[in-house]
Amino acid sequence: MEVEMKIRGLMMDPVTNMPIVVLKDVRGNSVLPIWVGVYEANAIALEIEKVQTPRPMTHDLLRNVFLGLEVRVDKIVVSDLKDDTFYAVIWVEREGQLIMLDSRPSDALALALRMDCPIFVDEQVLKSSKVSSALAERTTSDQLKNYLENLSDEDLGRYKM
Repeated sequence: MEVEMKIRGLMMDPVTNMPIVVLKDVRGNSVLPIWVGVYEANAIALEIEKVQTPRPMTHDLLRNVFLGLEVRVDKIVVSDLKDDTFYAVIWVEREGQLIMLDSRPSDALALALRMDCPIFVDEQVLKSSKVSSALAERTTSDQLKNYLENLSDEDLGRYKM
């Protein structure tokens, strides 16, 4: 089962100084923080803020390729969490055929924003994420930010892209 999520925001992890993309369940209170690289966070932030760059960035190029080939991005799914590493797939459709593409979550999220497609997280990923279950009852952005900023290394685990 998949849970539809939206990007709630980006923040910096005060412990690791790495960016975190915060996903929030559109129908409930589940929250999933995903640690991403600086460049990937920048690509996500540029699209959230609708900043136009003078030349296409990598995710813009991918969008342009998909559009040029008449490929529709159906959805992206954060599909797995193994050894503290998140995995994602991009579901695309071309000429009636669905194709699953392996992806890093950060790239899939950056593309989802550019293609305006839904973002899902596998329910099992939410259940197995140490942080998401602890965040489930914290719904305001200030509470979420304060909670994430005060987590210890043991609370956070070592999530990687």
